[in-house]
Amino acid sequence: MPVYTGAQNIEYTWMAFIDGENLTIRAQNVAAKSGVQLIEGRDYKKDCFVWLPGVHATGRIASAPIQLQTYALRAYYYTSLVGDTPLLDDIAQSLWQLGFNPQVFKRDADQRKAKGVDIALTKDMLSHAFLGHYEVAVLVAGDGDYVPLVEQVKRFGKLVYIWFFEAEGLSPKLKLASDWYRDLTPHFIANWKAAIEKRT
Repeated sequence: MPVYTGAQNIEYTWMAFIDGENLTIRAQNVAAKSGVQLIEGRDYKKDCFVWLPGVHATGRIASAPIQLQTYALRAYYYTSLVGDTPLLDDIAQSLWQLGFNPQVFKRDADQRKAKGVDIALTKDMLSHAFLGHYEVAVLVAGDGDYVPLVEQVKRFGKLVYIWFFEAEGLSPKLKLASDWYRDLTPHFIANWKAAIEKRT
């Protein structure tokens, strides 16, 4: 339910669902094209996960047409990697330290993506919508395969916002299916540049 903070101010509850495979692949391309060097560490592991330095997992990345609460009720991050169980556990721990509820899947060396990511994200976003746990779903993904998911969540009476890279892998159909869209590119580049400058 929305939270009333004043006569004209209503803040809506929200959850974030991040397709980390999709995000990481596209973010690495955006960084390369923008001349930004992603540094492995707290916010990045090559071909596995990436996030915006200085932004808590549940924090708002950008403003929206309606006011979201300052922090999400929960933020899920779904990704996969090639490796053994201890390595998967290490990545899950890293994502948890960023504030995410991590879902890390194992994939084969010849796979670029793991099927479990899309399935788990879809299941969680749908079940939380059905149970009324949020008013707004923020989906960080660009794949057109998520269009049916977005449409179903909207049928449950929820709003769906998409945050992704406008010129890097965003499906026009997914953008049109959403209630609102925000280009993640300027925020991503600015946060990473600021993080790099602090290290130099």
